[in-house]
Amino acid sequence: MSEYRAHTLPSYLNPEQLGPWGTYIEQVERVTPYLGRLGKWVETLKRPKRSLIVDVPVELDNGAIAHFEGYRVQHNTSRGPGKGGVRFHQEVTLAEVMALSAWMSVKSAAVNLPFGGAKGGIRIDPRKFSRAELERITRRYTSEIGTIIGPHKDIPAPDVNTNAQVMAWMMDTYSMNQGATTTGVVTGKPVSLGGSLGRVEATGRGVFVVGCEAARDAGIDIQGARVAIQGFGNVGGTAARLFYEAGAKVIAVQDYTGCVYDANGLNILALLNHVEKNGGVMGAPNMESLTATEFWALETELLIPAALEGQLNSDNANAIRTRIVVEGANGPTTPEADDILGAKGTIIIPDVIANAGGVTVSYFEWVQDFSSFYWTEMEINHRLEAMMKAAYASTSAVAKEHNVSMRTAAFIVACTRILEAREVRGLYP
Repeated sequence: MSEYRAHTLPSYLNPEQLGPWGTYIEQVERVTPYLGRLGKWVETLKRPKRSLIVDVPVELDNGAIAHFEGYRVQHNTSRGPGKGGVRFHQEVTLAEVMALSAWMSVKSAAVNLPFGGAKGGIRIDPRKFSRAELERITRRYTSEIGTIIGPHKDIPAPDVNTNAQVMAWMMDTYSMNQGATTTGVVTGKPVSLGGSLGRVEATGRGVFVVGCEAARDAGIDIQGARVAIQGFGNVGGTAARLFYEAGAKVIAVQDYTGCVYDANGLNILALLNHVEKNGGVMGAPNMESLTATEFWALETELLIPAALEGQLNSDNANAIRTRIVVEGANGPTTPEADDILGAKGTIIIPDVIANAGGVTVSYFEWVQDFSSFYWTEMEINHRLEAMMKAAYASTSAVAKEHNVSMRTAAFIVACTRILEAREVRGLYP
């Protein structure tokens, strides 16, 4: 009889073959020496609790039947129901969704929210489909994953290429299948359906709050500080506007159409207006254009990657000249880039802290749905700022205590909270 190996991972969890999942596993391994007695439970963090792959068949406007692959992964629910977005993107994979769900577990715990981590997605380019087709795709996907989501099980939210309208379709579909209106099944809904004020800007606002805290600790005056931002959607666009209004010089913005630059600072309000009319930053008047290589090499005080994962990597990390990286996106920095930037003295505020504003206000929305009592936008923003500052402060204290990076410190805080919950709950049956 062969010897049983307690820590052998299934082949589909092999981190060496799974990109973002491999990045997450390496992050867990780096934090393991700091977990003490809880290290006994660390394998819990390396295995998603539940992974669901679904077929999403729909009839297109032309009468053809199309099939799309959808996913919902619940990484960990020791501290509460799963929480995480749903993205529509042509490059969505199971490995990516697994990693994103795991980062949601860490993010929720790092900010001390009563949630676990989950994530979902459909492999589709939404730009190629009509609104009616996207509605049918969303509703079919929701029906397929309906057995594992719910306000006490797993609460989806918007992510890449999804928005309040998609959440409204998801909420309505789930409610029809349940036979009762269930607003708390998703967050990021329209305000008219129980959504929270301030939710759309929450992630970008959190990036701004944490970026200001990090700049203060580094002795950087936000007034006049040079900022470069990759991604100009809800996260990057909101962060850019808030830094601009605070007196910072946002000198470069890159999105999928290209990169615009002004050494004296871009007019962010004009750029937002241009993007709303034209769909991207390129072609904006009175601005220079840069290549991607030139963008990463800009000298700045703050660099904010707010697009997709893996953007700061071994190919460009040596060229990056910034004092602080504030990760607006999920998993934008590979472990190799982490090491390169760390060796140069670059401060990295990790995604699990920096972009936690979205899940924080999602928590507020979830609470409001249960109580049917709603806060003003000013109250929401005040509560968000307080929680983001507290999460930053606790992470910074742990980083100083152990002389580790902010990312390792965030993982120490979060993984300790998750595994303490796992330990005291025990195993059943």
